[in-house]
Amino acid sequence: MSLIATARALSIVGHPAVLMPVAVAAAASGPGAPPQLLRVALGTAVAVAVIVGLYSLWQVHRGRWAHVDASHPAERSQLNLVLAGLLCAAAGLLWALGQPPAVAAGPLLAALLVLLTHALRRWLKVSLHAAFALFAAALVWPHLPGTLAIGALALGVAWSRLVLRRHTLAEVLTGLWLGAAFGAALRLSLA
Repeated sequence: MSLIATARALSIVGHPAVLMPVAVAAAASGPGAPPQLLRVALGTAVAVAVIVGLYSLWQVHRGRWAHVDASHPAERSQLNLVLAGLLCAAAGLLWALGQPPAVAAGPLLAALLVLLTHALRRWLKVSLHAAFALFAAALVWPHLPGTLAIGALALGVAWSRLVLRRHTLAEVLTGLWLGAAFGAALRLSLA
């Protein structure tokens, strides 16, 4: 497999729409988690990913975006606002369904992460791939094998974003730093 093909594969496997539902499922099925949490949390995470994917495809179909990747600044800005709104709605839905506040904190913190990267857009195109990969690692903590596996994937995703020239080193490092910071905030909210 070539370097570019490996980078593309890592970028797809570590895409937030793929990785976050997997991490949510792992976290919601951990020891001590109520049985209904898996269904509700995973359903919410998958719904957000599907809606974002359909929205992106719709924008491309209408000719408003060049690619579902939303790489152009206006496309990315629009996608970030839609994603942040969906994540806030997911947090509200989880809260309304009677989930513990710490569970609703996950999508709310993810929304704040997206909004922060949106606010930084004039200076950096922060890698949300890298940010969400480390945020996902925090979701599965304290399951050490899962945390280490997703952490290693996060480093692979960061590398892939550089190899594919989607981001600069500063944008990837900022994404990793923000993902770690928001992941730590999530863990503190769950404590």
